Amino acid sequence: MASDKNTSTSKISKEAVAGDSGSVKIKEVASNRKAYHDYFIDETIEAGLVLTGTEIKSVRDGRVNLRDAFAKVENGEAWLWNAHISAYDHAGRYFNHTPTRSRKLLLHKDEIRRLAMKSQAKGLTLVPLRMYLKKGRAKVEVGLARGKKLYDKREALAEREANREIERVVKDSMR
Repeated sequence: MASDKNTSTSKISKEAVAGDSGSVKIKEVASNRKAYHDYFIDETIEAGLVLTGTEIKSVRDGRVNLRDAFAKVENGEAWLWNAHISAYDHAGRYFNHTPTRSRKLLLHKDEIRRLAMKSQAKGLTLVPLRMYLKKGRAKVEVGLARGKKLYDKREALAEREANREIERVVKDSMR
């Protein structure tokens, strides 16, 4: 009899355990909720991240902000720009890192080529959606995104409000 695997959706909780044997712990460090408000996400891809010693310690402490971050393909390499990883408190002045430096994303050559071609299309950009630790390694979920217009944002807000109102009415009617 096959063991039941836990099939998870794109949203993973703070600490999720998938599968029975050889469990994989995923700890979400930061998420970019504003990206879902400003963009339509067409597809997502997981990328590794090249970090220094003090950066990974700050990531493990959860001191990351992806709000203004974006990814870019330059010279056949993928880079993460403007992701703010705070300085590590116990490192001292000389051994610390610059909080908003560009960081290299670890992807296969074919994935980089495909993302470069798609991101050069009209209106598409690479946006980091969340950062998490998987098997002790820092990973970033990057989304290929199209920008939303103002009326799209208003429509999404109105739909969310309508759903909340429906849920409230249904909950009150159950009492």
